[in-house]
Amino acid sequence: MYKIAKENLPALFQLIAGERELYVPVNNNGQVNFAAWTEGAVVDLDTLKSVKSPKDAFFPQSENLYTCYKDGKKITIQPEELQNQNFVVFGMKACDVKGVEVLDKVFLSEPVDSFYAARRAHGTIVALACHEPEESCFCKVFGIDCAEPVADVAAWMVEGELYWKALTEKGEALTKAAASLLTETDEAKVEAEKAAIRAIVEKLPYSDLSLEGWNGDALTEKFNSPVWEDLYKPCQACGTCTFVCPTCQCYDIKDYDTGHGVQRYRCWDSCMYSDFTMMAHGNNRTSQLQRFRQRFMHKLVYFPANNDGMYSCVGCGRCVEKCPSSLNIVKVIKAFEKQGGDQ
Repeated sequence: MYKIAKENLPALFQLIAGERELYVPVNNNGQVNFAAWTEGAVVDLDTLKSVKSPKDAFFPQSENLYTCYKDGKKITIQPEELQNQNFVVFGMKACDVKGVEVLDKVFLSEPVDSFYAARRAHGTIVALACHEPEESCFCKVFGIDCAEPVADVAAWMVEGELYWKALTEKGEALTKAAASLLTETDEAKVEAEKAAIRAIVEKLPYSDLSLEGWNGDALTEKFNSPVWEDLYKPCQACGTCTFVCPTCQCYDIKDYDTGHGVQRYRCWDSCMYSDFTMMAHGNNRTSQLQRFRQRFMHKLVYFPANNDGMYSCVGCGRCVEKCPSSLNIVKVIKAFEKQGGDQ
């Protein structure tokens, strides 16, 4: 294990950015989101969670796929280049790292998404333990230990020093590259920090949330439940929940006429929108109830049914914090627990 003083982190960032692209949580007008590091960036490692998850380092909100050019009767298609430069995402939390594992299940299964696969191959994740988890957090429910993130490098901020432990070959390579700024140390303070974090987690209001009855075998019972009839009504179909979520992977593919060619690109979409999956014949989910149900059935039933029991929620709490109608996954789970789901 190694450590580096917090005041020396700018030098560490500069060293990493000299060899790789570097993405860090940046405070911009009070909003913290992951962005490319620059010397003038206000890096914020103290804010627990970024507004959006950092998943767009691997699954961008918008990305070009290819461009078509027309010269007379000749049409040329130019594919977009795949990621070919190594990069580091520094400061991801354990829930967001788990979110990337969920995306792996989607984009690295056959047929493999080459754009995503290239980013995963070139990306290194430095995960930072959650010094003080918040009331909206419930990662423990999904088996995630925010005191000990599993990534290429695990890090802890303790008493003004960042402790650093490589866990994979990528992590070892990054550690070697940063060796001139790292000092070897023991794990005593880190072990105490882990214990303190876990003690906080045990006191959080949603840490004992029960997932009983939510699994891949619950399709008919949950799908046909009358609980959805009342639960969905405050939903505004704004899509905020899907855009801040670390695991949502829905996207649309569109064309843009640049005046010099046509770019085909993909961008995040939301199952909460009325035109999601709209085709010539219409839409297979014609009501907001159906769309609302789809989101949570996918997280808690469909995804685990097809991915060895893995849920498509990591308990980050962003939807708890951001939904303008307080319609989040915790409320859904509690509604079924309270009302039984079959009444």
